[in-house]
Amino acid sequence: MPRITFKPKAVTKRLLAVLPQRAREVLVSRYGLGDSVQKMTLEAIGKKYGITRERVRQIENYGIATIKKSPVYTKEQPAFDELAKQIDAFGGIVAEDDFLEELNTDEMTMNHIHFLLVIGHAFMRKKEDTHFKHRWFIDEAHADKVHDALKNLYASLSDEELVPESKIIESFFEHLKDVSAEYRQEELARRWLGISKKIGRNPIGEWGVAHSPNITAKRMRDYAFLVIRRHGEPMHFSDVAKAITEVFNKKAHVATCHNELIKDKRFVLVGRGLYALSEWGHTSGVVKDVISSLIKKHGPLTREEIIDKVLKERYVKDNTIIVNLQNAKYFKKDSQGRYSAS
Repeated sequence: MPRITFKPKAVTKRLLAVLPQRAREVLVSRYGLGDSVQKMTLEAIGKKYGITRERVRQIENYGIATIKKSPVYTKEQPAFDELAKQIDAFGGIVAEDDFLEELNTDEMTMNHIHFLLVIGHAFMRKKEDTHFKHRWFIDEAHADKVHDALKNLYASLSDEELVPESKIIESFFEHLKDVSAEYRQEELARRWLGISKKIGRNPIGEWGVAHSPNITAKRMRDYAFLVIRRHGEPMHFSDVAKAITEVFNKKAHVATCHNELIKDKRFVLVGRGLYALSEWGHTSGVVKDVISSLIKKHGPLTREEIIDKVLKERYVKDNTIIVNLQNAKYFKKDSQGRYSAS
């Protein structure tokens, strides 16, 4: 993505020069355009000058209106046109922070670009709400289509659902109606998804509902779930702790990790210290519980059938399964050599 070619600080300096001193100082303080990047509130500026919050707002509005009417503003139109082209290149609607960081990582320069967006005739902004971050756009109808698609996509996701990136993009485009082909690009879809506060991506690249612990991992058990899922097969709890440290740079004590795995229903103990995810279809409980569950599901089974099925659930020796089958309290064998519950 090309960066802007004009110098934002130079443009804003020329625009601010058309204002009286007080109005210029208010805008500089309000948008962090001076020596400090800190943006001052209306209240703070009012205290500085001994005026009311509303009076500061009036001066701010006056300053912006004056700049827009000035010949200098017209002369600087190429800078506004370039910003408009950048917004279009980003998909026509952009999350404010992401857009500014893409254009320039210097915080002071970002403030100057933000000020140009504020005073630009073509630019529209919607404030952060429950669904979306602060965002900028030029075509409101196009922005509404993206908003609706993101809301509908969120509504289609269950709380625990995890979706690969390719699938979430495909689903998003299914909800996005009547948008020109030029916008149907994976890179733009990722940017649009970044506008949503309700949809998020976890550290291993899967998407889902942002408030889910599978997306916004906070506890040790959440990180454990992600590393085992990433691994794709059962892991020993000591290896889980090690992986959490390596993947997420989070210090994971082995004993603490083991305790978290024991307490969470997302995990199933399938061998000596080996844990799998319950979503993989493993049955909880000890070997006799697994056997009972299999017999209940499939009916009477031969010893060989039981061994084969249990080994798909548990990492144990054949003899462990045979010993459990010999417990007459729980299992009985018929004349055809099949086992059922006692």
